[in-house]
Amino acid sequence: MWRRIFAIVVKELRQLSRDRMTFGMIVMIPLVQLMLFGYAINTDARHLPAGLVNLSDSAYSRSLVQAVEATQVVDFKQRYLSAAEAEAAITRGEVKAVLYLPADLDERLVRHPSFAGQQYLAQPYLSQPVGQWLVDGSDTVVASTIRSLRQMPLDEIAGRAQKTVMPSFEVVQYFNPEQRSVVNIVPGLLGVILTMTMVMFTSAAIVREREQGNMEFLITTPVRPLELMLGKIVPYVIVGFVQVTIILSAGHLLFDVPIRGGLDSIALAAMLFICASLTLGLVISTIAKTQLQSMQMTVFILLPSILLSGFMFPYEAMPIAAQWIAEALPATHFMRMSRAIVLRDAQVMDLQFDALWMIGFTCVGLFIASMRFSKRLD
Repeated sequence: MWRRIFAIVVKELRQLSRDRMTFGMIVMIPLVQLMLFGYAINTDARHLPAGLVNLSDSAYSRSLVQAVEATQVVDFKQRYLSAAEAEAAITRGEVKAVLYLPADLDERLVRHPSFAGQQYLAQPYLSQPVGQWLVDGSDTVVASTIRSLRQMPLDEIAGRAQKTVMPSFEVVQYFNPEQRSVVNIVPGLLGVILTMTMVMFTSAAIVREREQGNMEFLITTPVRPLELMLGKIVPYVIVGFVQVTIILSAGHLLFDVPIRGGLDSIALAAMLFICASLTLGLVISTIAKTQLQSMQMTVFILLPSILLSGFMFPYEAMPIAAQWIAEALPATHFMRMSRAIVLRDAQVMDLQFDALWMIGFTCVGLFIASMRFSKRLD
């Protein structure tokens, strides 16, 4: 009995060693996960893109901005002339937060206890915030990070050793003032679930035709490779829209997730992402030789799509190399679009870069899949 079992074990090991794709996945999947969690994933958000509205433009205001930048929590990328411009920038996703410094900043600083000293502590009405943080509250991690900047020591600006730390800024959280995690998760789930299902369905499309013996029939038909690729995609576009409807409806009814954006914008963004994901699956299907290999390659794509797209961890907290990898994934672009449209009522025109990127990805993917597909038997 043991000899027979040993013979089967040897046979399986030899067969596994000949399957280069499977053997590569055995080695690469743990290495990729180790690199992602050890190097790319960081829950401590730093260098968040922020904007600045400085209506005071005084020496004190410039010192205050430098003190905020010294924390390395935010990097001021843009300057705006009014709070209305800043709010529009947050809606478009240009910045995660905006520091608003009013015109009477110097007067507020002089009266603030952390700046003026202990003599004003008995007069609480004088301890009004010196400015405001306008924050994209739809991302709970970013919002909590910005809230850590509420208590900035102002003694250093006054030229004294630190004695008093009181709230220096007021934090205004847009789109999710209650800081409910489900508000941020549900729109992100659109990208995760669609990536999982769309890529999985089409990654086995061509391989399944070979394994079921249907390739012989396709070879004898006048169907061109591009026509076959489009025909494989269209049915799953309908499936994708059904899933989008289920996720958003259940999220709104069960978890009271607001849907602020227009349904036309949501449908257009979903259409772009579904097509991009389906073409990615078709490319995988032209590479894989068996359905097992197509599933392995799908998992290989799915892991970074979940971890690097911003669904679980802040995109801004990742190293530059990890952000480059994330930019190559359709899920990253759709994650921005879905949250911006659903939660911040952004328009597709406000997200032109992500929309054009997915259109380009779909066209390139269809071209590659059509070129790799050959109407002949190996």
